[in-house]
Amino acid sequence: MRTFDYTILSTCTWDNEILSYLTKIHEYKGKQELYVRQKPVELKRLVDIAKVQSTEASNRIEGIVTTVSRLKQLVSDKTTPRNRDEEEILGYRNVLNLIHENYQYIPVKSNYLLQMHRDLLQFTSLSFGGHFKNTANEIDMILKNGEKKILFTPVAPYETPTAIENLCDTFQKTVGLGIVDDLILISCFILDFLCIHPFNDGNGRMSRLLTLLLLYRSGYLVGQYISIEKAIADTKNDYYLALQKADVNWHEGRNDPTPFIKYMLGIILYCYREFEKRVTIVNESGIKSSAFEIVKAFTDNRIGPFSKQDALVSCPSIGSSSVEAALKKLVENGFLIRIGQGRNTKYVKTDATK
Repeated sequence: MRTFDYTILSTCTWDNEILSYLTKIHEYKGKQELYVRQKPVELKRLVDIAKVQSTEASNRIEGIVTTVSRLKQLVSDKTTPRNRDEEEILGYRNVLNLIHENYQYIPVKSNYLLQMHRDLLQFTSLSFGGHFKNTANEIDMILKNGEKKILFTPVAPYETPTAIENLCDTFQKTVGLGIVDDLILISCFILDFLCIHPFNDGNGRMSRLLTLLLLYRSGYLVGQYISIEKAIADTKNDYYLALQKADVNWHEGRNDPTPFIKYMLGIILYCYREFEKRVTIVNESGIKSSAFEIVKAFTDNRIGPFSKQDALVSCPSIGSSSVEAALKKLVENGFLIRIGQGRNTKYVKTDATK
């Protein structure tokens, strides 16, 4: 059976790429509190946007979907689920809210993981929510010719409870010792959790919820404002490739977690950079007097076509009607060109078409 001891990570020598990621993320963490204090009302809107994006993206990775309007209603608790997909989406929303509001009181322990999994599936008819798997599972992919290819065979059901218990114990112990950077620890924990694959269903979604929980508990709160799940969904192929490289010889304890560590650090750094961009626009809105100038500041730094929703997400200090009016004026002034109609409407800078 695979054993876990994260204290040995303190003896590892990390390459310059990983060290660079760590340095930059630490710098952003240092500025994080200042950002949050500057515009709390506007940043609350970033939280609301991130919750919708996180719920949508994490479920979409697993093929669980609903319409945009239904998703927003479910996340804002304005409707009840109509089908199995919406039941699972609602469960994810509840656990996500639980982590956002109570992460300080959710320790990394086996029984807490089980309770989170129970809540994830609480609206479904599935009977195994809150229980470790009772049948063997595998990580596979379907090839273009329809053939199924097994990528990885996780821990057997009878070994799973002990494996998760040991995983949580070594994580907590190593965090307490302070001998390994928390970001390295979190990446390795998530990798090992996925390789154990402890549940009959919901392993991927649980791994992303746990990523948020562990980051928050270590003081990295960027996932509250920028959806880490969306960043993963947008780079899904890279995610699976990093996981596939990092689980080679995992059962023998000879796997190299470096590809997955680099992937996760890259995602976290990307989210911090996005956070800074949006905070910068929020700060500018405190000086600029009009929605027009706020939206123009967003478009000045935008490459390629974008939607009204893109502008709304990046300009949290103003509302939907103000963004729409600003975009209309930017088109009338010749700064933007409108492409398409209705829901498919996009905008692009005029000078990009010359």
